[in-house]
Amino acid sequence: MKSIIVILKEGKLMEKLNKPARQPLHPFWVIVQKEIRDHVRSWRFLVLLFLILLTCFGSLYTSVSNLAKSLKDNDPQAGFLFLKLFTLSDGSLPPFHVFIGFLGPLLGIALGFDAVNSEQNSGTLSRVMAQPVHRDYLINAKFTAALIVISILFFALGFLVIGLGLIIIGIPPTAEEFMRVVFFLALSVLYVAFWLNLSILFSIRFRQAATSALSAIAVWLFFTIFYQIIISLVAKAIMPGQAATQEEVIHYQNFVLNLLRLVPSQLFSDATTTLLMPAVRSLGPLSMEQVYGAIPSPLPLGQSLLLVWPQLTGLIAATVLCFAISYLSFMRKEIRSR
Repeated sequence: MKSIIVILKEGKLMEKLNKPARQPLHPFWVIVQKEIRDHVRSWRFLVLLFLILLTCFGSLYTSVSNLAKSLKDNDPQAGFLFLKLFTLSDGSLPPFHVFIGFLGPLLGIALGFDAVNSEQNSGTLSRVMAQPVHRDYLINAKFTAALIVISILFFALGFLVIGLGLIIIGIPPTAEEFMRVVFFLALSVLYVAFWLNLSILFSIRFRQAATSALSAIAVWLFFTIFYQIIISLVAKAIMPGQAATQEEVIHYQNFVLNLLRLVPSQLFSDATTTLLMPAVRSLGPLSMEQVYGAIPSPLPLGQSLLLVWPQLTGLIAATVLCFAISYLSFMRKEIRSR
């Protein structure tokens, strides 16, 4: 018996000796983990998280309170009860997707406005670059870490709304409703990623964190408020007369819509409206021939995705463009602290 125990102990000892040593993490993922810890422990993230949770529960309470009133016999979206949790409102509070479109850019700006200039001012950037680490690892890791935090937050928030709705309503969502919510959450992450890249670009361009934050917020305010005012003035100036033909009116409306769609918030609004409201069959003006005889029925998920594909492509292109400019600017930047 003792000999068996000795043999077993020697066998375990040999297994430990022959077991390969744990491979160290790649420097890129080490930086990502460090950035995630910094984001989660920061006060600005906790404050924004509290605001987003507060508005989420407020919009959920409003939608649940008015859910019974919205059910009608001729409603083409009557079969999509769960989607009404994200879109229904009584006017006192905006719906859930409107809150995400408003507070999402602030979250992206808060996570990226001091990504580079704060480390350069404190002198840690030059010390990190003195290590055997590729220079692009740093900028890529900062974007990846912030994107992981945003993705976890939005998907957890969306699934929380689904869970609370399931408890309150008592009816599980259909497979199509669940996939529409998932695509909506992925679109929200993509939309916030654009503002994250823009704020990182300003953090590379400006040395002071306050300057980069104010620049990013100024761009957000311009696109959210002032751009709409400018487009409305332009639309009034070029409005066709009463004697205009139907083709001229449709051309005018398409021109105004295309001007509005230069803004990422308009692309996000069009895409989320189509995904969360299956009854939306068009995002542009329709002629009388197109409207006449149309049956008010919801679109399947595949058709809704085809309808918003230009908006998705525009958001992806804007996000990639901002990241490419940030990447090139950081690779050419002087990182020595003064």
